[in-house]
Amino acid sequence: MEPMEQMELMGNIPNRIRSQVLIDALPYIQRYNQKIIVVKYGGNAMTNEALKEAVMSDIVLLSLVGIRVVLVHGGGPEISDMLHRLNIESRFVGGLRYTDAETAEVVRMVLAGKVNKELVSHLTRHQGKALGLCGIDGELLRATKKESKPDVGLVGEITDVNTKPILMALDNGYIPVIATVACGADGQVYNVNADTAAAAIAAALGAENLILMTDIAGLLRDKNDPATLIPSVSISEVQNLKKQGIISGGMIPKIDCCVEAIRRGVKKAVIIDGRVPHSILVEICSNEGVGTQFLSVY
Repeated sequence: MEPMEQMELMGNIPNRIRSQVLIDALPYIQRYNQKIIVVKYGGNAMTNEALKEAVMSDIVLLSLVGIRVVLVHGGGPEISDMLHRLNIESRFVGGLRYTDAETAEVVRMVLAGKVNKELVSHLTRHQGKALGLCGIDGELLRATKKESKPDVGLVGEITDVNTKPILMALDNGYIPVIATVACGADGQVYNVNADTAAAAIAAALGAENLILMTDIAGLLRDKNDPATLIPSVSISEVQNLKKQGIISGGMIPKIDCCVEAIRRGVKKAVIIDGRVPHSILVEICSNEGVGTQFLSVY
């Protein structure tokens, strides 16, 4: 079933069932009240308009019931599209966008100037209070050049997160929307992977939960069989799962971000399926969740 069809079916749910859903959600709302949740927004949920509207409404709802939501976003497809329009080559090295000085300007323009403000506008349209920020504002994200072979250009590794601008927004009832560009000590602007940035921000804030939205069901024992979803993983198991080849490819950096966040004090990190409408609400307001959660122990 397509996401739009699923959302249309929700309009036919009887009122008694809707009421029960709200009652069942109450303990989870109480648990997360005034706690910080960091959501990394990306994948199909960012490009599919129906899913985007679902995500925006989820975030506004959580904010209105007293959960302090921080939205961190990338914007890879939009960056690639703008580079194509400007006849600038897109190159990827080891899964990271090679970022020369010209590309860095486009990254800053697209992430901080276009995608960030569009998300703020979407949240505002859903009656939310949102404030757009990027890592350069108030030196929110400080970074140094990522050293790698082969070289990836002006890709940054976060060295420090200044939580003051984020907490100021939260304390005044705003949803911080953070674009993942960072500044160096010399003023150089760096392109930072959004998953990495979200994990660092969650750790610095002592977040209750880090949610990474993806285009897959979660961690699968068999990557070709969604029925083999692993719902919960202790971070002590991760290395063994890598050796078995269960954690491989593009899942490695995402799961490494989850592990790092847990080690630095985040209570729970979860990779959820952003293709499922209202997956954020399902994750927060149920025991089952909708993906794979990573915990220090379980």
